[in-house]
Amino acid sequence: AFATTVGARKLIDILRTMPADQAVSIEAQQSKLILKGGKSRFTLQTLPAEDFPLVQEAPNFGAVFKVPQKTLKRLLDQVAFAMAVHDIRYYLNGILFTAEGDRLALVATDGHRLAYARAKLDVQVPKQEVILPRKTVVELQRLLLDVGAPEGQAEPMIQMQFADNQAKFSFNAMEFVTKLVEGKFPDYNRVIPQNHQNHVTLGRAPLLAALQRTAILTSEKFKGVRMDFDKGVLRITSNNAEQEEASDELDIDYAGDAIEIGFNVTYLIDVLNTLGQQELINVSLQDANSSALITIPADEDFKYVVMPMRI
Repeated sequence: AFATTVGARKLIDILRTMPADQAVSIEAQQSKLILKGGKSRFTLQTLPAEDFPLVQEAPNFGAVFKVPQKTLKRLLDQVAFAMAVHDIRYYLNGILFTAEGDRLALVATDGHRLAYARAKLDVQVPKQEVILPRKTVVELQRLLLDVGAPEGQAEPMIQMQFADNQAKFSFNAMEFVTKLVEGKFPDYNRVIPQNHQNHVTLGRAPLLAALQRTAILTSEKFKGVRMDFDKGVLRITSNNAEQEEASDELDIDYAGDAIEIGFNVTYLIDVLNTLGQQELINVSLQDANSSALITIPADEDFKYVVMPMRI
């Protein structure tokens, strides 16, 4: 038996190119790792195992609780797209994870839009409110199983524990420890509109197609589209610096106020792609200067808020 440290990316790439049924052997020779499979042979540089920087685990982890992997993955997928990417407000470069009683909610925002997703659990969980870093979110999305339980078997679960500055996830015979983002996440309840007066239900796929068409002639920098909501019709228009224009119309069941409002088209396309399983979406509006609220009909567990832009 031996312990060593080797470049993971190179090792994975080598193994990925081998036939699926190929047996491989690994041996250590001085500061090298020799990998053989069939007629292939690879010699990789290594470092001493004792030099590998292990994470110092926090001493004060809280209570352990479990949720189905499928549930957490669905929630992550519903909000992760709205995370900030390199924002100076570092607490936005991640997801707010909040749990209490039998509810688990995740929230992400980049300051221009906000996504909120919630699930009801079969168990009571201790009150938690932490910010998971962006890299952790991406890894969990990649690693979590998106499947239910086969007949007669237990559902794949993920076990979680939180300390002041760390989270520990145990699942699929793996333990994953991560730092948490320190800082105060914005009060998302104040951001989500409660009393918008104008509501319309739209087909997700037709709206997405119309936005993708008009997006072609938006300017690279601003990505703005104008949406005119009027009795029975939605007009979507865009233009760019080359004085090119696009317009599209959808017949809609709408009898509210006439509203002309601009949005970054990318923010709308992102949420419509994320809700790929949905046939219909609800859009709630107040006026041209107020955020729009996008929800799923008869579902209180998903909310998406997008700020308007001047066009």
